[in-house]
Amino acid sequence: MDSRDYIVIEDLYGAHNYHPLDAVLTKGKGIWVWDVENRKYLDFLSGYSAVNQGHCHPRIVKCLQSQAKRLTLTSRAFRNDQWPLLARELSVLTGYEMVLPMNSGAESIETAIKCARKWAYQKKGVPQDQAEIITCANNFHGRTVTIISFSTEPLYRNDFGPFTPGFKVIPYGDAEALRQAVTPNTAAFLVEPIQAEAGILIPPDGYLKAAREICDANNVLFIADEIQTGLGRTGKLFACDHEDIRADIVVIGKSLGGGCYPISATLASREILGVFKPGEHGSTFGGNPLACAVAREALRVIQEEKLVENAAAMGEYFLAELKKIKSRQIKEVRGKGLLIGIELRPEAGGARRFCEELKKEGLLCKETHEHVIRFAPPLIIRLKDLRWAAKRVKQVFKRLG
Repeated sequence: MDSRDYIVIEDLYGAHNYHPLDAVLTKGKGIWVWDVENRKYLDFLSGYSAVNQGHCHPRIVKCLQSQAKRLTLTSRAFRNDQWPLLARELSVLTGYEMVLPMNSGAESIETAIKCARKWAYQKKGVPQDQAEIITCANNFHGRTVTIISFSTEPLYRNDFGPFTPGFKVIPYGDAEALRQAVTPNTAAFLVEPIQAEAGILIPPDGYLKAAREICDANNVLFIADEIQTGLGRTGKLFACDHEDIRADIVVIGKSLGGGCYPISATLASREILGVFKPGEHGSTFGGNPLACAVAREALRVIQEEKLVENAAAMGEYFLAELKKIKSRQIKEVRGKGLLIGIELRPEAGGARRFCEELKKEGLLCKETHEHVIRFAPPLIIRLKDLRWAAKRVKQVFKRLG
């Protein structure tokens, strides 16, 4: 079958909840992927940062195969020999005392919300069922009903109500708005250090530090959603590290599974995550030995191959190259590390057509929020490949004006 055959079948039998580019991929290695016609592309999305270590990293694949032959799933009704080691290794790497594993980023955001609420009732003395969590406009934390309850994107909310109460939404990057929103019932402030899905929105310098100080002054938990930005994407282990602040709760996922297996985690102190008691929260697949073994190897690859440092160096180069592009279509180029966006002017006709042209040049990117092209290659990428990519980006902008 060719690409068109697969597309017809998918459109006929699959729910239409995505609008993918028409590249039907069948193989991946490192930063490269191939479609069913054997056309080669540079993956500049990395599975929304889930493939930071590159496609089918041989060490991670070998680990997955080895563990899959031994033990894949026990549920948390029993113990296994991989989860305790992952918990310890994450604690040593990040400095957080406790870890709660789940499968998807949304599940771990839900975990953080439940944890913050219970902490507020048990530790802060907030009246039962009165806890509030402050979030930011243009956020993207997942797609569960509770999470979309505090989204400001109509596409995520329309026809999905009624919504979960208990959330306040304030402008992103506005510390004073946070200060004004806090009440005695505020349990937590949930924020993305960089809003990736919103179009690579970077808050003003000092914003995260100011937010941390406001939370400290009011006994409010600071929750950082580092699902996309964490584990090296922005040139630091966590994006919060750029302002030298430490969140009370950190949520990670995506590249924790090395692009091979879904796993996420919520990290916090013993005082915070310790509020959970047996039976109050969990997941059949959360902490399964296959996921944990893969995550352990994925973390080793990040550290031993110095992917955080590479993201910082390569991101600095690529951002500078993109800023050299002279085009009336470009409003702004912004980013940190290898999380970069080109925001187009409204008259450019949307980012989708640019992504489709980049595909023709062998570069797979994805539009976000209509007017932004996101560039987020695997963190293993080297200078020669970025030069190759930059040349093609420049060609497309020259062609499309």
